[in-house]
Amino acid sequence: MHLQYTIGRINLKSVERIIIISLIIFLLPFGVSAQNDTIKYDINMLGVASSGTYSPFWLQNKSYGKIASSPYSANLLLGVSKDFNKGSKNFDYGFKADFLIQTNQSKTNTYFHEYYAKARFLVFDFIAGAREEHIGNQDSSLSCGGLLFSENARPMPKITLGIEHFTPVPFTNGFVEIKGALVHGWFTDNLYDQNVLLHHKYVYLKLGGKLPVHIQYGLDHVAQWGGNLPGLGAQPAGLKDYIDIFFGRSGGSDALRTDQINALGNHIISQSMKLDADISDFKISGYWQNISEDGPIREIWNTINLPDGLWGVSIRNKNFPYVKGILYEYLNTTDQSGPYHDKDGLIYGGNDSYFNNGVYQTGWTYYSRTIGTPFITSPLYNKNGEKYILNNRVQVHHFGIEGDIEGFQYRALTSFSNNYGAYNEPYPNVLKNTSVLIQLNKKFPKIVNVEFGCSFAADFGPMYGNSVGLQFSIRKTGILFNY
Repeated sequence: MHLQYTIGRINLKSVERIIIISLIIFLLPFGVSAQNDTIKYDINMLGVASSGTYSPFWLQNKSYGKIASSPYSANLLLGVSKDFNKGSKNFDYGFKADFLIQTNQSKTNTYFHEYYAKARFLVFDFIAGAREEHIGNQDSSLSCGGLLFSENARPMPKITLGIEHFTPVPFTNGFVEIKGALVHGWFTDNLYDQNVLLHHKYVYLKLGGKLPVHIQYGLDHVAQWGGNLPGLGAQPAGLKDYIDIFFGRSGGSDALRTDQINALGNHIISQSMKLDADISDFKISGYWQNISEDGPIREIWNTINLPDGLWGVSIRNKNFPYVKGILYEYLNTTDQSGPYHDKDGLIYGGNDSYFNNGVYQTGWTYYSRTIGTPFITSPLYNKNGEKYILNNRVQVHHFGIEGDIEGFQYRALTSFSNNYGAYNEPYPNVLKNTSVLIQLNKKFPKIVNVEFGCSFAADFGPMYGNSVGLQFSIRKTGILFNY
């Protein structure tokens, strides 16, 4: 019982205490003897002004929650960090802390946006804290976001142990590479459900080695579990329950009846594949992602909701800076294993209602933003104040391009979406929306290493309302000190 209490009732202060202690442990033994380590600082100021009810879609939905949804806002971000040294082989460590002041017409929020400590021993990584992560095989800068994880929600406090980067398997001459990790996290927003826990594990395999063609397959498994739920009380969160969550098994006698019939907690599984080809100065990548909320895991070609997924093609150029990359993605989430969960009393498993859950009412969201693709609409847009997701059946065509023209770095995104609502609450008419972003940044290293940025964004259509907005930013980075 004591173990269940310490795992299942841990609060935000306890999480912060764990992370601070981890940071102290990392710094004390190695701070004196480390050589050529660099502590960097980051100061970033930005302002947003727009005409609609919300700031435009692409101003706020690729910012890890840093940009407010309100039409007018301003941010000040202050950070210090140390990254891994490129030459280190056996052991290295790093940390980061970003303090954010975010203000809009109605309120001001102040919090640590990122705070983490990390260490690497040989090929193994250990990270404790909240950090911005790129999870999935999608393009890192032009994508509309991964299906299961995107850049939409703010970082969540986690403890991660594993191999975070592709690493050659011994005795394969580099032809086989793997990465994978085990993650335990905390939903600290507590907007409705309280003290919910996160389980995440993943494994990725890549083949190709020195060949010009590489293929990879990945499997991610996430689950929400534990916590104290309004009207349902405290959910099981002991060691036995963690093992049940790990293997996706049914709950014990202390679990809800639905969790005894089905799996304990709220589970989502994502399969992904990617093909990379290096042709002359170009790198061409094609990738696919799918999610499933029905068990057990099926072969890709036998997945019930096979029409759903994210398909992307990215072309990167190494020696033509004016166009460094172009991208096209197609996202579909309209199938969801069919419209009926119980079609005939014999076949169950349709109407998946992605990112929603009957037990965990806020679903796969964090601080009212979907953790996965932002086109499954975040609850912050709900005019009726509901905490769950109202629009999760979408079709999206997304385009991106970026490059560098005489030191001016640009990026442009355009997305066309059809929004159908949900099977249980469909929209009377399809809501079409167009979202546009044009971003320009210029660094001035001779002027105390300052970078200026300007972004224009707009939404057209009934989904988010017509809106035109501008964002201006000034960022200064540099070395705080070496030791």
